[in-house]
Amino acid sequence: MTYLATPAESPLYDADASYTPNYLRVFALQPEAYAAWQQLAKAVSGGMDLRRYELATVVAAKRLGSDYCTLAHSKVLRERFYDEERLRAIVADHRTAGLDPVDVAVMDFAEKVAADPTTVTEADVAALRGHGLSEQDVLQVVLAVCVRRFFSGVLSAVGADPDPALLP
Repeated sequence: MTYLATPAESPLYDADASYTPNYLRVFALQPEAYAAWQQLAKAVSGGMDLRRYELATVVAAKRLGSDYCTLAHSKVLRERFYDEERLRAIVADHRTAGLDPVDVAVMDFAEKVAADPTTVTEADVAALRGHGLSEQDVLQVVLAVCVRRFFSGVLSAVGADPDPALLP
């Protein structure tokens, strides 16, 4: 579950649900932080194509070593955009998974931002422009990855296990 003792009851929990996700148990200790994160995540994801958001997010989560977030966002990609075989190929190595060059470029950039944002250069941004991304598109990828850095970091730091429903 998590290294932290989490409350048995919280306004974040759905009383009718048969299971409470581990990430909600963690944030039940600070519901205001979760509400603020939800607002930010909604603003970020709402500003970009969902498939692109999920591709950037899954590669960032993988780079950050977050099994929880990698599984959660892989599930969205599997349910909405790709079959199981294609998704496995994307997660294993997006560069050889038959994606469009723009998707590969976005994922390469997202992976770099996730690993160390201070290594991003103007040439990295120019490469995305070369694939047709606008300034806003580039910023949306950066925002998506940095939101993931926060959420994945919290879950990893407190030992939140992925929920069984996320396992393939």
